[in-house]
Amino acid sequence: MQIKKRKKNMQLWIHATVCVLCGVIVLVFLAVLLMQSGKQEIRQIPTAMNAIETAAAEAVQTEPSTEAPTSSALLTYPKEDTDMMELTADNLMSESAVLINVQDNTIMAQRDAQKQIYPASMTKIMTLLIAAEQIEDLQDTFTMTYEIIEPLIEADASRAGFEEGETVTMTDLLYGIALPSGADATVAVAQYICGTEEEFVELMNEKAQELGLEHTHFVNTSGLHDPNHYSTVTDIAMLMSYAMQNDVCHEILSTYQYRTSSTEQHPEGIMLESTMYSRMYGDEVEGVSIEGGKTGYTDEAGHCLVSYAEDDEGIPYVAVVAKAPTYWQAIYDTFALYGLIDNGYPLPTDLAVQTSIEPTEWIDESNMQDMQYE
Repeated sequence: MQIKKRKKNMQLWIHATVCVLCGVIVLVFLAVLLMQSGKQEIRQIPTAMNAIETAAAEAVQTEPSTEAPTSSALLTYPKEDTDMMELTADNLMSESAVLINVQDNTIMAQRDAQKQIYPASMTKIMTLLIAAEQIEDLQDTFTMTYEIIEPLIEADASRAGFEEGETVTMTDLLYGIALPSGADATVAVAQYICGTEEEFVELMNEKAQELGLEHTHFVNTSGLHDPNHYSTVTDIAMLMSYAMQNDVCHEILSTYQYRTSSTEQHPEGIMLESTMYSRMYGDEVEGVSIEGGKTGYTDEAGHCLVSYAEDDEGIPYVAVVAKAPTYWQAIYDTFALYGLIDNGYPLPTDLAVQTSIEPTEWIDESNMQDMQYE
């Protein structure tokens, strides 16, 4: 009996031990499962966060800018008038020409207005504009040098007449730029403002971009020929209309004659005369008054003229002609353009007759020269 009882107790102990061991194994297994499950969730959290961050970053990169666009140009290109007149060689000898109503910003007449031209001394409109905007004291002075004058003499460039060692006021230099088309004055002003002509030309090109002159590039301050120095009659017209809004430019470009200050080299000053007004009065076209302008000439550019006018009602216009065969033809073509405003000047139909016309009685040719460069 005792033996049977011990065997029975042993079996119960073994069963209990097995049960305990099974329970422990089950608990360990469950614990492992839970641990593995928890680790998997923990690994997924950073992955989800990374996805959100990536999406947010992508959203920032692709989100359109809320900044308002800014206009890069002060001027807008003129649009064609509904009644715009297309000019040809049959009625205008200048190879490029444009007449713009400044008030409406419309092109009234044109011939190859977007064709590239060499602007010659019409360049000096930009030089004058930059100088008028940059110079703070017009009574300040600059002393002319041999290095400025001698290269211009060799280039046969037009000069105001200032001499080496002459101390000149800024006012006199500005008139020297616009009236007699003095390259000596343009280089002097450039050196006064920037130190070198090259640095001043950078200002000119920056201003061209600021104004929105899309087809203009300058290489020098005077318009001396260079293949990379170019514009269009439309760009020049836009430049002229803007320059005439500047009080200093308006006053100078509207002047016929001006005498410079007394200096040691010129005790009585120098009488400067507009190359445009020396060839016209400005009232030749009925109903129109030409208020200012600038001529230009090189062999490559031909004879050029940009002018600003107002009609009897005060409406402003700009006319530009380029590559006319003679300086008189540039004048005649300009009159013909303004004549289109109110039939105040005949548009020529017989060019052979027109080009044979001699200067009229009121024009004094005694002081005029057809220089290599104007």
